[in-house]
Amino acid sequence: MSSATLAPELAAVSSLQRSRQRMAWLLVAPALLILLAIAGLPLLRTFWMSLTDAQLADLSARQFVGLANYIGEGGVLSDPEWWGAVRNTLWFSLLSVSLETVFGLGVALMLNHPSRLKTLLRAAVLVPWAIPTVVSAKMWTWMLHDQFGVINAMLLAAGLIHAPLAWTADPDLAFVTIVLVDVWKTTPFMALLILAALQMVPGDCYEAARVDGVPRWSVFLNITLPLITPAVLVAMIFRTLDALRVFDLIYVMTSNSRTTKSMSVYVREQMIDFQLVGYGSAAATLLFLLIALITLCYMALARRRMEGH
Repeated sequence: MSSATLAPELAAVSSLQRSRQRMAWLLVAPALLILLAIAGLPLLRTFWMSLTDAQLADLSARQFVGLANYIGEGGVLSDPEWWGAVRNTLWFSLLSVSLETVFGLGVALMLNHPSRLKTLLRAAVLVPWAIPTVVSAKMWTWMLHDQFGVINAMLLAAGLIHAPLAWTADPDLAFVTIVLVDVWKTTPFMALLILAALQMVPGDCYEAARVDGVPRWSVFLNITLPLITPAVLVAMIFRTLDALRVFDLIYVMTSNSRTTKSMSVYVREQMIDFQLVGYGSAAATLLFLLIALITLCYMALARRRMEGH
């Protein structure tokens, strides 16, 4: 067939693709507009407030101060407590997401095996994730109480410790404690997403490996893990976004402690405790920009990794 004959057909296909793209944009336009109104407008207002010296007692008396809340002598970027909160948040995100991914993968592999109790086990595993964060944080605060907590009582009875430990008050233990509580709560979420990916792996791959006598560890490394990697990376992105904006777990268990203070807790402290709405808005804007930057970098690395495979 000559190129002259193919040209009209290619043009028709191209026109059909453009028409479908226009229709797709028209269909998603209402949702995009609603999302812009819900998320975009408050974000723009927060940024505008960050350029003023607004205080909670009287927001109408604010004056424009430019970037003073960011880079001024008393700006957020010159506050050591802000950088301490950034460091705490990044460490919290790294540790919690890493541990949740490892444990979630292990739980998902166990739940993926055939069992008569499969449905019951899946429901039981999801209980920690279903409990509201404030409720679970308060529950663990009581359990970890240095005088009346059941955790100390069990450890003392087992002879693992010789004196009660102040899990949430001791600076050497508080950060590790909130990480472990977050891992307990959110591991089921990771396990659920990874389990869904495991169930999408074709059974023919395992049958062929079993016939060839391939060891189980080799099957996991060369078949299972590469096939579920995209789903695991997506789950890690979701969890990273959630961990970077952590507030309720840390605030309920350790309040405004410098040892565990996250960026969200820092923003709340500036806006509510100190009533510096303009300064707190600047910190909130920086929090948003940092999360957006980390997310874009993470997604770029994940896309490159998936394309490499």
